[in-house]
Amino acid sequence: MNSIRLFLVTTILALVTLFVFVSALRGYQSSMLQAEQLFDSQLQVTAKLMANVHSANPDTSIKLNDKLAFQVWHDKKLMARSANAPTDPIALQQPGFGYHNFAGYRWRTISYFSDNNWIMLAERSDIRFSLAENVVTKSLLPTLIGLPVLGLLIWLIVSGGMRPLRNLAKELSGKQADDLRPLSTVLPKQELAQIITSTNGLLQRLESSLQREKQFASDAAHELRTPISSLKIQLHNMAQELASQDSSVNQITQTANQLEHVVEQILALYRSSPDHYNAQFSPLDLTALAQDIIAEEYSNFERKDQTIELQGDSQIILGERFSLETLIHNLLSNANKYTPEGGQILVSVSREGNAILLRVEDSGPGIAEDQTQRIFQRFYRVGGDRHQSGEPGCGLGLAIVKRVAELYHATVDVGPSVFSSGCAFTLRFHAPSPSQLEQL
Repeated sequence: MNSIRLFLVTTILALVTLFVFVSALRGYQSSMLQAEQLFDSQLQVTAKLMANVHSANPDTSIKLNDKLAFQVWHDKKLMARSANAPTDPIALQQPGFGYHNFAGYRWRTISYFSDNNWIMLAERSDIRFSLAENVVTKSLLPTLIGLPVLGLLIWLIVSGGMRPLRNLAKELSGKQADDLRPLSTVLPKQELAQIITSTNGLLQRLESSLQREKQFASDAAHELRTPISSLKIQLHNMAQELASQDSSVNQITQTANQLEHVVEQILALYRSSPDHYNAQFSPLDLTALAQDIIAEEYSNFERKDQTIELQGDSQIILGERFSLETLIHNLLSNANKYTPEGGQILVSVSREGNAILLRVEDSGPGIAEDQTQRIFQRFYRVGGDRHQSGEPGCGLGLAIVKRVAELYHATVDVGPSVFSSGCAFTLRFHAPSPSQLEQL
């Protein structure tokens, strides 16, 4: 917005300055010409007055100021002169104006014939030029001084004209991710009316689309979970009825579990979208929450004979329990999948300046540096559909981690772990201030 205003003010002021400069230049030339004519006219009048001076002694001199000099000639004889005039003619014995150099200056001269005498009068050119320039400059000075004032007025006028656009930008920037209410249409400018109308139409269509998507997610949660749960029950009953373990039943059961996991991850990804996130944050102990989730998932680590350790003291952040549980669950699930049997997993929570760090490290194969950005893409898995660990997955876990981190304006870094191999996921949350905790 400021760049548009600055562009308009600069452009208008530049055009006005150019116009004033050209006008001043033409005015200066015209004024100097008129001043020259005025001085010549004055010089001519003075020459006529000097025509009454007669002297028979050519050495007689009359003292005048150093700006004027005169001579009176009768034929070739000098009849009279001023003290600063030479004895040589200072002009030609012919009527009219001219220029002559003497006494170290350039002079404007005039020759006037009267009563058989030539009156030659001279005026210093530098003096008359300085006087003329001083008069013209003083007449142009108010215009030059007025340019900054004009620039300020242009700035105020442009700022006032752009106020509706500035208000519109302020209203748009103040909208939350889930605020799809129409923009204010109170007395909009004609140029903005169409923009506001089009924007409101877009917001209305977007709200309708999001409502349909929300309804679809709700329906999908019911329609997908119910048959999957029924399928798992039937598979369990079928396994009980069979005399021996049937590998086909086990494979179908694993597929059903994977399908259930995919559905839950897709729904978690949807619920963690900023467009649908309306959670009210409250103080939560991140260390205690991590401890609870480790206890819930401990059987998965025990199954692979993995060692998991939690380090850190109590660290309070502002958050919402479900989203943080989803984040930690996915980080631990990722570490469990790709850490080999008998491997090690370390979870630590600490404070570093104004940040609270959640760090999950494993002794797995690690992630290549060129893959660290792609692993947060949806459905992307390092090594293809099945990692070298042989663990099934859908490639949404880390995408959900990234999405939840964005909700908290946290950063996610991937690097080497403290073990001889493996990787570490470090989430950096903003630590709440004491005043924020008091308000809650």
